[in-house]
Amino acid sequence: MTTLKRYFTHVAAFTMKFSNNVLLLSIFQLNNVVVTGFVLNGPRTASFKSALSVGVSNDYLGSVVNRSAQESSQTEKELETRLAKLSQTEKALEQMEGRLASLTQADQKRLKGTSEGSQASTENSINNIWDKSTPTTVQGGSLRTWSYANPAVDRVYVLLKTDGRPLDADVELWQGPDNTPQKMKVYVEDGAKRTFCTFIDTPRSPNTICIKNTGHLEFPLYACVGPDKEAGDACLQATRSTKSEVIQGGALRTYPFEPNVDSVAIVIKTDGRPLNARIELLQGPNNNKQVLELYTEDGLDRPFMAVIQTPGSGNVVRVVNTAPVEFPMHAAVVAYEYASEDAYFMDGVQIGREW
Repeated sequence: MTTLKRYFTHVAAFTMKFSNNVLLLSIFQLNNVVVTGFVLNGPRTASFKSALSVGVSNDYLGSVVNRSAQESSQTEKELETRLAKLSQTEKALEQMEGRLASLTQADQKRLKGTSEGSQASTENSINNIWDKSTPTTVQGGSLRTWSYANPAVDRVYVLLKTDGRPLDADVELWQGPDNTPQKMKVYVEDGAKRTFCTFIDTPRSPNTICIKNTGHLEFPLYACVGPDKEAGDACLQATRSTKSEVIQGGALRTYPFEPNVDSVAIVIKTDGRPLNARIELLQGPNNNKQVLELYTEDGLDRPFMAVIQTPGSGNVVRVVNTAPVEFPMHAAVVAYEYASEDAYFMDGVQIGREW
């Protein structure tokens, strides 16, 4: 106790509180030398000041001041780094805007079609219909019918596929006794790789969809028929982005597609006259992967709509007007769904790629 009194003869401390800020005043007397210090506990923006006598230093207050200076310098450096990154991002965005402005009209249309196709693939994909519905098995040489007496059903979808074998079928629309306003004959080389999908308008009920498997008993097919609204509207919306071409009687048109196109939307109609056409999917010279022979009593009242899957490369859709020259038709064939980049590596033919 005597030793403490020798070195510290007088100790006094005062604490004051101003609006959540604490001011601590300490006065120490060491060997008849007075040391005073002020410590302010509050926001980082507060300033620290010390009143020191001659010949005496305050290490604690000096460390506090140095630490605050270091923190402020570090904060300034972080702000400068963020500003530099923001300027780089702005330059990159300006470059991207310049590239988009330099794109041709065809490239912009392609980009727009890609976005529409990706959206259609996620929301109105044919695979989603298969997942949500229960298919009906149609054995070779037999037929199945689906009747709709509700007048609210104005369009139905017809999906056909196999387990990898060829698909031969007749699809007909019946409306009343001995009245077939629309019928089509379908052939698909591989019913699992390229499923058949069409949308049939059914105005003025009652209507009946008839599917007959014309193949052998060893080649059954799976059919899925039901009322449609979203997928058919998406097919029509996809074809509205391009202008339909007039195909005169006896003439034909070909539509090649790139390998990244996974499916194609087709809409064919007339001005109210009968519609007779043949639609083919070729992959290579004279290599028919899918053939469809179509007849419609009124091409304006019941236009033909279909989605053809085109996996792989070298796909060409050929549309032939088999009617006389007095019966022209209007055809629109556009890309509907786009495949991912991984589909390139699944294809057997690679053109223009480094190995």
